[in-house]
Amino acid sequence: MGRFSDQQWAVVLGGSSGFGLATAQKLGAEGMSVCVVHRDRRGAMDRITREFDGIRAHGHPFVSVNTDALTPEGMTTAIDALTAAMQPAGRVRVLLHSIAYGNLKPVVAAAGPSSPGQPLDSLAGALGVTRAQVDRAVQDLADRGEPIFEVLRSVEYGEALLDEEDMARTIHSMGTSLLTWVQRLHGAGLFAASARVIGLTSEGNEVAWRGYAAVAAAKAALESVSRAIAVEFGAHGIRSNILQPGVTDTPALRIIPGSARMKAGALLRNPLGRLTTPGDVANAVFLLCQDEADWINGALIRVDGGEHVA
Repeated sequence: MGRFSDQQWAVVLGGSSGFGLATAQKLGAEGMSVCVVHRDRRGAMDRITREFDGIRAHGHPFVSVNTDALTPEGMTTAIDALTAAMQPAGRVRVLLHSIAYGNLKPVVAAAGPSSPGQPLDSLAGALGVTRAQVDRAVQDLADRGEPIFEVLRSVEYGEALLDEEDMARTIHSMGTSLLTWVQRLHGAGLFAASARVIGLTSEGNEVAWRGYAAVAAAKAALESVSRAIAVEFGAHGIRSNILQPGVTDTPALRIIPGSARMKAGALLRNPLGRLTTPGDVANAVFLLCQDEADWINGALIRVDGGEHVA
């Protein structure tokens, strides 16, 4: 018997992997009905279908909509599917925004004549091995959390630089689209009398990393939008909060240049001796969905085992 009723729905944007999938699995196991909005190619669907079948096995309503959650047409498709699946008494208890779609490009070309990979090329030559062998060794060190990785690893980007369109698209995708979804669900009368809106930010909201400018701007926008939702939708029973996970090994993290170094550094400094997992974040969402969390609104909550303060 779960904590929730299947009249309570979770809408998870970006729910086919990482934090979104873990949250859908957790809330489904705890009795909620789940609607996952995701955008995946056919080649990925075998794995995703198996994950979704696991959520269905709990016996509560489950809807998956493979569409672009960032377009008006995609939003309409998803909301129509959700409305059709809901029983008359069904309402959205929680909306989780877990969309990871942005541009990872530097804002200026690297200074100096050396390419980012040249130090590792030189190391390979001095050792009499290939560059590929050095890369594999460095990756092994990162996976074990060895601090020497911090010295050896260099981050390589392509030639493209961040432009205005990249910035605008990333801010919309990972930031301001949260507000659009809240407005659409509210306008359709689908939110419960006491509902939760939850967004996900990262340490990039405070720290500048090369190639992360657009995502950092999107996270800052997301946090600002969440505060506005907390204030202006509060009278409608909606609480809005932001979770800041620690460094987590997710598909979204792996596409960031230098992500292995981020994982190694986080592992070394985390007081609890491990990285954050998607399950840790799903557990935090679960806690915020309970009645006892009614008075938490407009907050940024770190879910990182103390990584941020260490």
